[in-house]
Amino acid sequence: MKIYNSLEGIDDAGKTVVALGNFDGVHKGHQALIARTVKAAEAAEMKSAVFTFSNHPRNLTGKGPFVKSILYNEEKADIIRSLGIDILFSLPFTKDILNMRAEAFINELLIKKIGMQEAYCGFNYRFGYKAEGSAEVLMHQGMKKGFGIHVLEPFRIDGQLVSSTMIRKCIEDGQVDKCLKYLGRYYSIGGEVVIGNKLGKKLGFPTSNLIVDESMVSPPNGVYITYCTYEGKRYPGVTNVGRKPTVGEFEKNVETHIFNFDKELYGKKIKVEFLKKTRPEKKFDTIKELSKQITEDCIAARAFHRAFDNEETC
Repeated sequence: MKIYNSLEGIDDAGKTVVALGNFDGVHKGHQALIARTVKAAEAAEMKSAVFTFSNHPRNLTGKGPFVKSILYNEEKADIIRSLGIDILFSLPFTKDILNMRAEAFINELLIKKIGMQEAYCGFNYRFGYKAEGSAEVLMHQGMKKGFGIHVLEPFRIDGQLVSSTMIRKCIEDGQVDKCLKYLGRYYSIGGEVVIGNKLGKKLGFPTSNLIVDESMVSPPNGVYITYCTYEGKRYPGVTNVGRKPTVGEFEKNVETHIFNFDKELYGKKIKVEFLKKTRPEKKFDTIKELSKQITEDCIAARAFHRAFDNEETC
């Protein structure tokens, strides 16, 4: 998959069938739209493409609260690549694009720059100055300029409209167990392991620590049953998200105890997948009480993993 990260870098993309959207999370609705795009491009013998922005447009306008991302751009690109797309246009949303009228957006960006001959978008796709562009505008312009537009109906699972906003709320509410149904994969946090206060190791539960990126959506403080992936191998574990109130006040971090694992991970990259929240974070009166609770958390997580793994292999 070829990736363009700026308008200036785009050379002749050729004729393309394009999926239009923000694609934050690349949830099952996005996946269905991209699958239609790939299939149509193959039938037309054109390149399949995704056109999106590397930053959320609402964060540039300043209207409403800051929108936190579900995926880093690199993660988003990896998932889109796995869906068979030929070209990813992941461009910065700038003030110039913000102030571009809808017709100019279509002519200058979609047609001239990325060679759009046909496009797929969601029913609520908006673009252009003050979001004046819509699926209806695209269809009207398509009839005038000769490109095809396909607008997908709302994507629902069990009657629930699937959207990035809904998935962010699931994560922020600690309902991480719902993410698999809507994303097609577990919600995860990845990054480089940093040095913590080493209390877990002293208590007999060594942990790998990740700093929470405040620009990314994260679950509420608490204990979670998780998987940890390191160098392509997945290990069961249990994770505390929070500030360690029993031993002081720290920045929010992700602290994972990996079962049956004894490698040193400082400075290494890992990914933590969240299966289920088991309890909120709590301040204990003594370290002894904390240690007892960690033991109970581990016992519960191990039992869950055993049952879960058996269920998956059946």
